[in-house]
Amino acid sequence: MKTLLSSLIILVLLACSESEEKIEVNIQQTSFSFEKEGGSAILKITSNTDVTVQSTETWCEISTYASSSGDYQYKVTAKANTLHEKRYAKLVVTAKDFEKQIPVEQAAAPETPPTPEASKYVVRDNFTTHQLVDEMGLGINLGNTLDAVGDWINPSSILNYEQAWGSPIITKEIIEGYAKAGYSSLRIPVSWCNLMSKDYKIHPDLLDRAEAILNWALDCGLVAIINIHHENEWIKKVPTDSEARKKFTSIWEQICQRFEKYGDHLIFEPMNEIGYDEIWTPWSGGQTAKAKAFGYVNELNQLFVDIVRGSGGNNAKRHLLVEIYNTGLEYAFDPLTKLPTDPANRLAITVHYYTPATFAILGNGEDAGWGVGVPSWGTAAEFKELNDNMDLLKKNCVDKGIPVVIGEYCASSKNRTQEVVRLFSVSVTEAIYSRGMCPMLWDTPGGQYNRQTYQFDDPIFVQQMMEIPAKYPRNK
Repeated sequence: MKTLLSSLIILVLLACSESEEKIEVNIQQTSFSFEKEGGSAILKITSNTDVTVQSTETWCEISTYASSSGDYQYKVTAKANTLHEKRYAKLVVTAKDFEKQIPVEQAAAPETPPTPEASKYVVRDNFTTHQLVDEMGLGINLGNTLDAVGDWINPSSILNYEQAWGSPIITKEIIEGYAKAGYSSLRIPVSWCNLMSKDYKIHPDLLDRAEAILNWALDCGLVAIINIHHENEWIKKVPTDSEARKKFTSIWEQICQRFEKYGDHLIFEPMNEIGYDEIWTPWSGGQTAKAKAFGYVNELNQLFVDIVRGSGGNNAKRHLLVEIYNTGLEYAFDPLTKLPTDPANRLAITVHYYTPATFAILGNGEDAGWGVGVPSWGTAAEFKELNDNMDLLKKNCVDKGIPVVIGEYCASSKNRTQEVVRLFSVSVTEAIYSRGMCPMLWDTPGGQYNRQTYQFDDPIFVQQMMEIPAKYPRNK
């Protein structure tokens, strides 16, 4: 009986072995290559068993095109490449124990060198500020770098200030990384009072560092903005204090003198987020107090324009940003906001966008007294708030011939996923850019851009960002 049972087992095993069919998968293509514009191609496979195909990169998509018994066709679609470097993906074909990878590559978007008329020392005569804002494309901030301040910083070298808030010493490669990723403009915040002399002379090493970084930006074809940053305490006194006015005037006269030779790819911005909460806020103070507070900011903007225009040379026609009260979006079209008189008629306004503050400014769970950080963003109501705000700027400013730069916006990543930070940042960028304004992401060491590798840590973030200009082409 035992011998008979063993024989039956052997026969069953033989039958199973003979019934197993050999896996045969025939792939007609060995590789795919796409131009920078993107496109589609067909992957053809014949197989005697089911197959699956997946792409390793999101810019390369796979969809079923046609299939019949044993014949499989997949559509391979590459999105447009806006990056100035080739990119690569792999198609992974699997069928039971079979696996094969098919390489995919896509050509880089060409780096467009500045035209002779847009070289870094030329101011184009028949070139409006609105055209320059179009040329600025997507912008980013070199935050927490030349603007770092603190009385604890070792004053033996200006480079100690540059590194004080976590940045490495800026190099040409760091600046080139922004341009290679696809950014077209760079805001360079500067605290000019670091190591300043008692008679308000800017330290020559700081002027040299600012000019070196500026030149790297201009050589990459970027439009650059230089401002005065983190100097609010004394700048607020300028309208009422003669010594503060003397200091403000001295700083801007020195900046104008040092950078006079540069063309219209360099923009000046007078200050950063100046408001007078001690005089008026939306929750305290009447119309008289509000008019006084707004009047001080209007006066600062006019003083700035007068200093720059009076310095001569290329500064006489330089494009300038003027700041809206407290950089508040809703104040851009407030009746109390008065744009400066400018003989060159080359002004844009700048506002910042950190709405809702409990997501953009505060990290998840962070309690600031005035609010607690929320974990996420992206409801229908929140998208409506974003689009309504940007519609207001377009209707009241852009459509009336007033160019707009959103000089800062971002989302705190503290205790949040990169996915939700990315959703907010990309959504705000698209809302700004699609309405003819320039978005300038606030980015700092440890933020989206890695100053050690010269790349963005999140490739999906930069890919989605750079798809925006392609969706809304501008006439430059």
